[in-house]
Amino acid sequence: MSTAIRVDGLSKSYGHGTGAVHAVADAAFTLEQNRIHGLLGRNGAGKTTLMQLLTGQEFASTGTIEVFGENPVENARVLDRVCFIKESQRYPEDFRVRHVLTSAAWFFADWDAAFAEQLVERFRVPRNRRMKKLSRGQLSAVGVIVGLASRAPLTFFDEPYLGLDAVARQLFYDVLLADFAEHPRTVVLSTHLIDEVSNLLEHVLVIDDGRIIIDADADELRGSAVDVVGGRAAVDAFTAGREVLHRAALGGLATATVAGLDEAGRAAAREAGLELAPVSLQQLVIRTTTAPEPGATDLTNGENA
Repeated sequence: MSTAIRVDGLSKSYGHGTGAVHAVADAAFTLEQNRIHGLLGRNGAGKTTLMQLLTGQEFASTGTIEVFGENPVENARVLDRVCFIKESQRYPEDFRVRHVLTSAAWFFADWDAAFAEQLVERFRVPRNRRMKKLSRGQLSAVGVIVGLASRAPLTFFDEPYLGLDAVARQLFYDVLLADFAEHPRTVVLSTHLIDEVSNLLEHVLVIDDGRIIIDADADELRGSAVDVVGGRAAVDAFTAGREVLHRAALGGLATATVAGLDEAGRAAAREAGLELAPVSLQQLVIRTTTAPEPGATDLTNGENA
C-alpha cells in the first residue's frame, strides 16, 4: 500500500534553553494511504502541533516530513490535496453557512456540492444564518460537513465534532464510514473520545508529552493487553517479571493491566484464581499515558480522563 505520510526524527520546540517547550519530540512513523488513522492522546500531548507540521502550518525544528512524497511547506501540489478541519475554525465576519459551502469548492478539487447540501439537511444546519450566530454545535457541524464533502485525498479532523451532541457525533461517524467505503481517502482523526471512534480506526498513533509512544494497527492493540483482577498478593505474584501498564488497588483487591499475555499466561492466571477482563482501546491508551510508578497504588480507573 502507498504511503501518504512519512515522518523521521521530527521535533518542534518553542523557546530556547531550559525554558524550551518540546511540543513534538523525535517522532518517526508512516501513515498508509486510504486508511482511517487515529491520532490519540491527552489534551496538550502534541496532537494539534503534529498536524500543523504535517499540513505545512508550522516549521519543524528538526527532522523530515513527506506528504505524498514531498515536503508540505509552501507546496501547493501537496496542500491542494489536504483538508484540515479543527474545532476552532475561523470564518470571515460576514460569512453565512452558504458562503462557506460555496467557497469550499474553490479550495477542494473533489468538492461534492450535492453531498454537502445533503449533510446540511441531515445535521440540521441553517444555511442562510451568519456563522457568528451559530451555536457551538452548528459550527462543529459546518466543519464536519466541509471535511466530509471535500473528499480530499488527505483529511485531518482535529476534534471538530466536540461541539456536537451524541446523536450528531454518531451521525458523523456513520456518514464518514459510509462515504469512506465509496470514496477511499486517507483520514486522520484526532480525538480523546477514544471509545466512540475505536471501531472506525484501522491504525493508531498515540502521542504523549510530544513523543509517539504507540504506533500500531488497531486490531493489534485491541487484543494486546488484559486486566488481571484478584487478591493483591496473588496479582503481585503473577505480574512479577511481566510488563505491567497500570496498577490499581483497593483494600485487599488489586487490578493490573498486563501487556502481551499469551494463552499460556492467561491459563496460568486462571489457575492462580485470578479473573481476566478485556481492556478497551480507550482504557489501553489511558493506562499507557498515565501509568504510575511500578508498585504504586492508583485508585483511579481512568474512565473520565
